[in-house]
Amino acid sequence: MLQNKGLCGNIKDINKRLKPFDNFVRSEMKVHFHFSRLHSLIIYIYRMNTKKKTQLKFAGVIALALVAGLISYPQAVSKVPPLFNVLNKFKVNLGLDLQGGSHLEYRADVANIESSKVPEALAGVQDVIERRVNAFGVGEPVVYTTKSGDENRVVVEIPGVKDIEQAKAQIKGTPLLEFKEEGIDPQVQQMLDSQNSQSKEKAQQLLDQVKKGGNFEELAKENSQDPGSKEKGGDLDFVKKGAFVPEFDEVLFNKNLKPGEVYPELVESDFGWHIIKFIESKGEGDDKEVRSQHILLSKVNLDQYPQLQYKSTGLTGKNLKSASVVFQSQGLSEPQISLQFDAEGTKLFSELTKANLGKSIAILLDGEIISAPTVQSEITNGEAVITGKFTLPEAKDLVQKLNTGALPVPLTLVSQQSVEASLGQDSLNKSIIAGAIGLAAVVVFMLLFYRFLGLVASLALLIYTALMITIFKFTGITLTLSGIAGFVLSIGMAVDANILIFERTKEEIKNGRSIANSLDEGFKRAWTSIRDGNVSSLLTAAILYLMGTGFVKGFAAALFIGVVVSMFTAVVITRTMLKFIISDWIHGRVWMVGVRKSDIKSE
Repeated sequence: MLQNKGLCGNIKDINKRLKPFDNFVRSEMKVHFHFSRLHSLIIYIYRMNTKKKTQLKFAGVIALALVAGLISYPQAVSKVPPLFNVLNKFKVNLGLDLQGGSHLEYRADVANIESSKVPEALAGVQDVIERRVNAFGVGEPVVYTTKSGDENRVVVEIPGVKDIEQAKAQIKGTPLLEFKEEGIDPQVQQMLDSQNSQSKEKAQQLLDQVKKGGNFEELAKENSQDPGSKEKGGDLDFVKKGAFVPEFDEVLFNKNLKPGEVYPELVESDFGWHIIKFIESKGEGDDKEVRSQHILLSKVNLDQYPQLQYKSTGLTGKNLKSASVVFQSQGLSEPQISLQFDAEGTKLFSELTKANLGKSIAILLDGEIISAPTVQSEITNGEAVITGKFTLPEAKDLVQKLNTGALPVPLTLVSQQSVEASLGQDSLNKSIIAGAIGLAAVVVFMLLFYRFLGLVASLALLIYTALMITIFKFTGITLTLSGIAGFVLSIGMAVDANILIFERTKEEIKNGRSIANSLDEGFKRAWTSIRDGNVSSLLTAAILYLMGTGFVKGFAAALFIGVVVSMFTAVVITRTMLKFIISDWIHGRVWMVGVRKSDIKSE
């Protein structure tokens, strides 16, 4: 009997040890099963006959057209709010000439800057203006540099701007470079203490209102600063112990509050001051869950504002001569930033580094920390090196920002043009009408000359239009009047490939081939001409985009995308639709493809 028990124990022990291996084998079998199914699907598609493949491709075209159509025109599902709300989030970014706004042109004074540093300084100014306007929140600016005679110009286009004077003040400001040491300015600490004191006082007032019978849910919706529960009236749902900060858990699980009871004191945590109301509980022991409501008045901590953890030293960009990218040694080494101060800056930096050995010194540009290196030793020669895990592009970008702060380029406003929103809307409406007329004219042409083939090509053209609008929405390209011009031009170019194919098809039909065979031959023989023509258009658009500025770039971008998409619609979508539709029913009806029977050569 003892032997049997021992044997059973050994078997159980063996099974226990083999269980991980058994689980592994089972998982491998599942993976192999799924892989086998995928492999079978691939073989099935590969062996699928031509008709089924065409049907599958046609279904893909229909799905693509449906998705692109809904994204480009979400109003089609306006009666289905959930779907409409998702699709309506995607918008086409409109440029200054369509949305309204301001066009500002500045003359950059580079007389006091070395000629070799002018491009870098202008690029720095462009970067600063973009950051300043973005921070101001006046829309997505378009900033670029150009030449007017011998003068360097900086052009700023701000769509949808409302307060142009404030925007100009924001742009004109000189970039501010500062060096700060660890510590808190007394004024900053006083400001934080004052703000926290006001929050605590307000929390106490709300608690007193609740004690007097005030509606807890309404007070939470109006005053709570917890975004996760505010709209729910402060409701935190059921949670187990440990879900919240210890101070909060202490009240919920250890103070024996009754359902509906409000804790009579403010509860302070790192997040701020809480007013807690116990709702109900369920379960016992470790499974106990408590539901509660709370009102939070946030506390301001320095951790939320890294720039406030440093105090001023008096060392700024006015003391910096230059910054450059250097390498510690030849070969493979990380790039570093070399700084050179003037005489006053050398003295200040020496005192600063001596007093902050082993601590960090923050470098701020326009109030934002761009680097906070640790001081390794006292620096007395007015030179410093910022080390860190910089990539070369990051190091160049940082040098550009530092030199821009040290060598600000004075800007003088020389031109200002405002476009009213109503004028922008009028331009947009006219552009849409022009595009619709152009599209209709192309459709009429295709129907007159190519009959049924033209009808299919026109349907593909509508899909092309929907795809273009979808691309504009997803890529965030800013669409201007010139961009619309490029788009309208691409509509005409979109049928170029179809015309080449259909003309070749008509020639094959006249030579006695069937319509289906002629279409296949037309696509094959026209491809090289389509390819070469579109490649030349793409090269032209690319050169315009790279060499042009402003409106020219918008035109080139729209044209480039249009050419690529038109090739896809002509070669893939139109061909798939025709292969699916064309069959024996069209045999002998050559008039439907624009060919007269008298033109067909007899054998």
